[in-house]
Amino acid sequence: MDVLARNNVQISGNPSGTPMIFAHGFGCDQNMWRFVAPAFEEDHRVVLFDHVGYGSSDLASHSAERHSTLDGYARDLLEICRELGLERAVFVGHSVAAMIGVLAEIEEPERFERLVLVGPSPCYIDDGDYVGGFSRQDIDELLESLDSNYLGWSGAMAPVIMGNPDRPELGEELTNSFCRTDPAIARQFARATFLSDNRADLPRVRARTLVLQCSEDVIAPPQVGEYVHRMIPGSELVLMKATGHCPNLSAPEETVAAIRSFLRG
Repeated sequence: MDVLARNNVQISGNPSGTPMIFAHGFGCDQNMWRFVAPAFEEDHRVVLFDHVGYGSSDLASHSAERHSTLDGYARDLLEICRELGLERAVFVGHSVAAMIGVLAEIEEPERFERLVLVGPSPCYIDDGDYVGGFSRQDIDELLESLDSNYLGWSGAMAPVIMGNPDRPELGEELTNSFCRTDPAIARQFARATFLSDNRADLPRVRARTLVLQCSEDVIAPPQVGEYVHRMIPGSELVLMKATGHCPNLSAPEETVAAIRSFLRG
């Protein structure tokens, strides 16, 4: 299948501008960027896409083997870049997509000049002095709950992930997004996400990198953002006032301002 159709690639903005690619996190689709991406269309060729299995991507293109690890999603991203002839692009990845972008940049560094990592986590499980935010038992129980009752898990977890309990409509949107996903695909992507460990990859990043860390985040706590910042050479860290794991929805103005400041720097 055509790569652009497979990932429901949508292009807007300035055709002669620097390419800017937005990648969504687990359980979501490109609609999560609707309050952020348009702010960059005047100066950038904006590229949005859905990971295979999400949004309006081609579900039949999902491969149990290829998409069992984040490397498979990084290959998808690079195929989009090759198809569009993208080089020296700005990549903006939310949550697990941040590490997908890291893997893609290491594989083909000429494709990416800058990385913006929004709520990144290279490893979700605590390990010695490393604080990932979860014990192995926590992750095993999370995956077991997801396996046994995906819709129930989505309804319980999405509002927690979103945070901002004073704005329940945000949690409801994330819940609905989770529930639209095929449970079998979601289960596999969850395992690829929560059992991943990309800590050793961080020092290999060569692109200029911005780490956007929310002040309260149950999925990627501040210690994780600080770790990513320390491990990626020359990276910048911005601790946002925003809370929750999805500032692209809960605090789009602050998200846009931080990215703009980084691009001007």
